[in-house]
Amino acid sequence: MRSLEDYRMVMELNALGHNRSEISRQTGVNRRTVIDWVTGHGPRAYREAESGRQSCRACGHPEHDLSALDAAQYSYLLGIYLGDGYIAPNARTTCLRVFMDSRHPQIIGSCVRAMRAVMPANRVTAFRRKPFNCVEIQCSSRQWPCFFPQHGPGVKHQRVIALADWQAAITSREAEAFVRGLIHSDGSRFLNPVRHGSKLCVYPRYNFSNRSEDIRALFCDHLDLLGIEWRRMNQWNISVARRASVARLDEFVGPKR
Repeated sequence: MRSLEDYRMVMELNALGHNRSEISRQTGVNRRTVIDWVTGHGPRAYREAESGRQSCRACGHPEHDLSALDAAQYSYLLGIYLGDGYIAPNARTTCLRVFMDSRHPQIIGSCVRAMRAVMPANRVTAFRRKPFNCVEIQCSSRQWPCFFPQHGPGVKHQRVIALADWQAAITSREAEAFVRGLIHSDGSRFLNPVRHGSKLCVYPRYNFSNRSEDIRALFCDHLDLLGIEWRRMNQWNISVARRASVARLDEFVGPKR
Protein backbone atom coordinates (compact mmCIF):
# COMPACT_ATOMS: atom_id res chain seq x y z
CA MET A 1 0.00 0.00 0.00
CA ARG A 2 1.34 3.44 -0.92
CA SER A 3 2.08 5.92 1.85
CA LEU A 4 0.07 8.94 2.90
CA GLU A 5 2.88 11.14 1.56
CA ASP A 6 2.46 9.54 -1.89
CA TYR A 7 -1.27 10.26 -1.72
CA ARG A 8 -0.68 13.88 -0.77
CA MET A 9 1.87 14.37 -3.56
CA VAL A 10 -0.52 12.93 -6.15
CA MET A 11 -3.34 15.20 -4.98
CA GLU A 12 -1.09 18.27 -4.98
CA LEU A 13 0.11 17.61 -8.54
CA ASN A 14 -3.46 17.02 -9.64
CA ALA A 15 -4.49 20.34 -8.10
CA LEU A 16 -1.68 22.03 -10.06
CA GLY A 17 -3.16 20.72 -13.32
CA HIS A 18 -0.73 17.92 -14.18
CA ASN A 19 -2.22 15.09 -16.23
CA ARG A 20 -2.39 11.60 -14.78
CA SER A 21 0.47 10.14 -16.79
CA GLU A 22 2.77 12.97 -15.70
CA ILE A 23 1.73 12.51 -12.07
CA SER A 24 2.50 8.79 -12.33
CA ARG A 25 5.98 9.46 -13.77
CA GLN A 26 6.85 12.05 -11.11
CA THR A 27 5.62 10.07 -8.11
CA GLY A 28 6.19 6.48 -9.19
CA VAL A 29 2.59 5.68 -8.36
CA ASN A 30 0.83 3.37 -10.83
CA ARG A 31 -1.35 5.35 -13.30
CA ARG A 32 -4.43 3.25 -12.44
CA THR A 33 -3.93 4.11 -8.76
CA VAL A 34 -3.51 7.79 -9.63
CA ILE A 35 -6.84 7.72 -11.48
CA ASP A 36 -8.56 6.10 -8.50
CA TRP A 37 -7.17 8.66 -6.08
CA VAL A 38 -7.95 11.80 -8.07
CA THR A 39 -11.50 10.58 -8.78
CA GLY A 40 -12.24 10.20 -5.07
CA HIS A 41 -11.62 6.47 -4.63
CA GLY A 42 -8.47 6.66 -2.55
CA PRO A 43 -8.07 4.68 0.69
CA ARG A 44 -10.64 5.82 3.25
CA ALA A 45 -8.00 6.43 5.90
CA TYR A 46 -6.13 8.83 3.58
CA ARG A 47 -9.28 10.69 2.57
CA GLU A 48 -10.25 11.06 6.22
CA ALA A 49 -6.77 12.27 7.15
CA GLU A 50 -7.04 15.01 4.53
CA SER A 51 -10.59 16.02 5.38
CA GLY A 52 -10.33 15.72 9.15
CA ARG A 53 -13.37 13.38 9.21
CA GLN A 54 -13.48 10.14 11.18
CA SER A 55 -15.37 6.98 10.34
CA CYS A 56 -17.22 4.53 12.55
CA ARG A 57 -14.98 1.50 13.00
CA ALA A 58 -17.98 -0.82 13.03
CA CYS A 59 -19.72 0.17 9.77
CA GLY A 60 -17.27 2.45 7.93
CA HIS A 61 -19.70 5.36 7.65
CA PRO A 62 -18.69 8.85 8.79
CA GLU A 63 -18.95 9.12 12.55
CA HIS A 64 -22.63 9.07 13.52
CA ASP A 65 -24.25 12.32 14.59
CA LEU A 66 -26.68 10.87 17.12
CA SER A 67 -27.85 14.36 18.09
CA ALA A 68 -29.39 14.68 14.62
CA LEU A 69 -31.73 11.70 15.15
CA ASP A 70 -35.46 12.39 15.32
CA ALA A 71 -35.77 11.37 18.98
CA ALA A 72 -39.48 10.49 18.90
CA GLN A 73 -39.27 8.45 15.70
CA TYR A 74 -36.11 6.70 16.88
CA SER A 75 -37.69 5.81 20.24
CA TYR A 76 -40.76 4.42 18.50
CA LEU A 77 -38.67 2.37 16.05
CA LEU A 78 -36.52 1.05 18.89
CA GLY A 79 -39.67 -0.20 20.64
CA ILE A 80 -40.82 -1.85 17.41
CA TYR A 81 -37.39 -3.42 16.86
CA LEU A 82 -37.24 -4.89 20.37
CA GLY A 83 -40.57 -6.61 19.76
CA ASP A 84 -40.98 -7.50 16.10
CA GLY A 85 -37.72 -6.60 14.38
CA TYR A 86 -34.33 -8.10 13.72
CA ILE A 87 -31.23 -7.13 11.80
CA ALA A 88 -30.15 -9.59 9.12
CA PRO A 89 -26.58 -9.42 7.77
CA ASN A 90 -26.20 -9.55 3.98
CA ALA A 91 -23.09 -9.84 1.81
CA ARG A 92 -22.36 -6.08 1.79
CA THR A 93 -24.79 -4.55 4.28
CA THR A 94 -27.38 -5.31 6.96
CA CYS A 95 -31.17 -5.18 6.72
CA LEU A 96 -33.62 -4.16 9.42
CA ARG A 97 -36.71 -6.33 8.99
CA VAL A 98 -40.00 -5.91 10.85
CA PHE A 99 -43.03 -8.19 10.54
CA MET A 100 -46.52 -6.85 11.25
CA ASP A 101 -50.15 -7.90 11.01
CA SER A 102 -51.70 -6.63 7.76
CA ARG A 103 -54.92 -5.84 9.69
CA HIS A 104 -53.14 -2.86 11.28
CA PRO A 105 -52.36 -0.51 8.37
CA GLN A 106 -51.96 2.56 10.61
CA ILE A 107 -49.25 0.83 12.65
CA ILE A 108 -47.55 -0.32 9.45
CA GLY A 109 -47.59 3.27 8.22
CA SER A 110 -46.12 4.49 11.52
CA CYS A 111 -43.30 1.97 11.26
CA VAL A 112 -42.50 2.96 7.67
CA ARG A 113 -42.41 6.66 8.61
CA ALA A 114 -40.13 5.94 11.57
CA MET A 115 -37.67 3.97 9.42
CA ARG A 116 -37.59 6.76 6.86
CA ALA A 117 -37.00 9.35 9.57
CA VAL A 118 -34.12 7.40 11.12
CA MET A 119 -32.53 6.40 7.78
CA PRO A 120 -33.68 9.14 5.35
CA ALA A 121 -31.14 8.37 2.62
CA ASN A 122 -32.15 4.70 2.34
CA ARG A 123 -35.10 3.02 0.68
CA VAL A 124 -37.86 1.57 2.87
CA THR A 125 -40.09 -1.13 1.39
CA ALA A 126 -43.23 -2.82 2.71
CA PHE A 127 -44.87 -5.85 1.10
CA ARG A 128 -47.34 -8.54 2.08
CA ARG A 129 -46.13 -12.11 2.43
CA LYS A 130 -48.98 -14.09 0.90
CA PRO A 131 -50.80 -16.28 1.78
CA PHE A 132 -49.96 -15.17 5.35
CA ASN A 133 -51.62 -12.27 7.12
CA CYS A 134 -48.22 -10.60 7.44
CA VAL A 135 -46.50 -7.48 6.08
CA GLU A 136 -42.71 -7.25 6.03
CA ILE A 137 -41.12 -3.80 6.30
CA GLN A 138 -37.41 -3.56 5.56
CA CYS A 139 -34.58 -1.11 5.03
CA SER A 140 -30.92 -1.89 4.27
CA SER A 141 -27.98 -0.01 5.76
CA ARG A 142 -24.62 -0.92 7.29
CA GLN A 143 -25.47 1.52 10.10
CA TRP A 144 -28.31 -0.48 11.71
CA PRO A 145 -26.09 -2.41 14.20
CA CYS A 146 -24.67 0.95 15.34
CA PHE A 147 -28.13 2.45 15.80
CA PHE A 148 -29.43 -0.70 17.52
CA PRO A 149 -26.49 -2.15 19.50
CA GLN A 150 -28.90 -4.73 21.00
CA HIS A 151 -28.34 -6.66 17.76
CA GLY A 152 -26.59 -9.97 18.29
CA PRO A 153 -26.70 -13.70 17.60
CA GLY A 154 -29.63 -15.72 18.87
CA VAL A 155 -33.09 -14.74 20.04
CA LYS A 156 -33.49 -11.66 22.23
CA HIS A 157 -34.85 -13.43 25.31
CA GLN A 158 -31.70 -15.57 25.53
CA ARG A 159 -29.24 -12.66 25.67
CA VAL A 160 -28.85 -9.45 27.65
CA ILE A 161 -30.88 -6.50 26.29
CA ALA A 162 -29.74 -3.20 27.76
CA LEU A 163 -29.93 0.34 26.39
CA ALA A 164 -26.72 2.24 25.72
CA ASP A 165 -26.41 5.49 27.64
CA TRP A 166 -27.23 7.56 24.56
CA GLN A 167 -30.31 5.42 23.86
CA ALA A 168 -31.54 5.73 27.45
CA ALA A 169 -31.18 9.51 27.24
CA ILE A 170 -33.36 9.56 24.10
CA THR A 171 -36.06 7.18 25.34
CA SER A 172 -36.27 8.99 28.70
CA ARG A 173 -37.15 12.17 26.81
CA GLU A 174 -39.50 10.32 24.46
CA ALA A 175 -40.94 7.70 26.81
CA GLU A 176 -44.39 7.90 25.19
CA ALA A 177 -42.99 7.05 21.75
CA PHE A 178 -40.92 4.17 23.15
CA VAL A 179 -43.87 2.68 25.05
CA ARG A 180 -46.10 3.09 21.98
CA GLY A 181 -43.58 1.17 19.87
CA LEU A 182 -43.38 -1.65 22.42
CA ILE A 183 -47.17 -1.95 22.64
CA HIS A 184 -47.59 -1.78 18.85
CA SER A 185 -45.19 -4.72 18.58
CA ASP A 186 -45.90 -6.92 21.61
CA GLY A 187 -48.90 -5.39 23.33
CA SER A 188 -52.66 -5.15 23.02
CA ARG A 189 -55.65 -3.14 24.20
CA PHE A 190 -58.80 -5.13 24.85
CA LEU A 191 -62.09 -5.03 26.76
CA ASN A 192 -62.04 -7.04 29.96
CA PRO A 193 -65.45 -8.27 31.27
CA VAL A 194 -65.83 -8.09 35.07
CA ARG A 195 -68.95 -9.32 36.89
CA HIS A 196 -70.20 -7.35 39.89
CA GLY A 197 -72.93 -9.56 41.35
CA SER A 198 -75.54 -9.88 38.63
CA LYS A 199 -74.12 -6.97 36.66
CA LEU A 200 -71.50 -7.51 33.92
CA CYS A 201 -69.18 -4.54 33.32
CA VAL A 202 -66.60 -4.21 30.58
CA TYR A 203 -63.38 -2.24 31.16
CA PRO A 204 -60.58 -1.40 28.71
CA ARG A 205 -57.19 -2.83 29.60
CA TYR A 206 -53.66 -3.03 28.18
CA ASN A 207 -51.43 -6.08 28.14
CA PHE A 208 -47.75 -6.38 27.20
CA SER A 209 -46.15 -9.76 26.64
CA ASN A 210 -42.50 -10.55 25.92
CA ARG A 211 -40.33 -13.49 26.89
CA SER A 212 -37.30 -11.26 27.59
CA GLU A 213 -37.07 -10.16 31.21
CA ASP A 214 -34.89 -7.25 30.12
CA ILE A 215 -37.43 -5.97 27.58
CA ARG A 216 -40.28 -6.30 30.10
CA ALA A 217 -38.18 -4.31 32.57
CA LEU A 218 -37.59 -1.56 29.99
CA PHE A 219 -41.34 -1.39 29.38
CA CYS A 220 -42.10 -1.10 33.10
CA ASP A 221 -39.32 1.44 33.73
CA HIS A 222 -40.72 3.75 31.06
CA LEU A 223 -44.26 3.31 32.38
CA ASP A 224 -42.89 4.47 35.73
CA LEU A 225 -41.41 7.55 34.05
CA LEU A 226 -44.88 8.36 32.74
CA GLY A 227 -46.60 7.75 36.08
CA ILE A 228 -48.56 4.77 34.71
CA GLU A 229 -49.41 1.99 37.17
CA TRP A 230 -48.81 -1.59 36.09
CA ARG A 231 -48.71 -5.06 37.58
CA ARG A 232 -47.18 -8.37 36.62
CA MET A 233 -49.87 -10.88 35.61
CA ASN A 234 -47.59 -13.90 35.21
CA GLN A 235 -44.11 -14.84 34.02
CA TRP A 236 -44.31 -13.03 30.67
CA ASN A 237 -47.23 -10.58 30.89
CA ILE A 238 -47.55 -7.02 32.21
CA SER A 239 -51.02 -5.57 32.74
CA VAL A 240 -52.24 -1.96 32.89
CA ALA A 241 -55.79 -2.02 34.21
CA ARG A 242 -56.39 0.95 36.52
CA ARG A 243 -58.77 3.44 34.93
CA ALA A 244 -56.46 6.47 35.18
CA SER A 245 -53.49 4.56 33.78
CA VAL A 246 -55.53 3.14 30.89
CA ALA A 247 -56.75 6.65 30.11
CA ARG A 248 -53.16 7.90 30.14
CA LEU A 249 -52.10 5.20 27.65
CA ASP A 250 -55.13 6.00 25.51
CA GLU A 251 -53.72 9.52 25.07
CA PHE A 252 -50.84 8.25 22.91
CA VAL A 253 -51.48 4.57 22.12
CA GLY A 254 -55.13 3.51 21.85
CA PRO A 255 -56.51 0.45 20.04
CA LYS A 256 -54.42 -1.14 17.33
CA ARG A 257 -55.48 -0.05 13.86
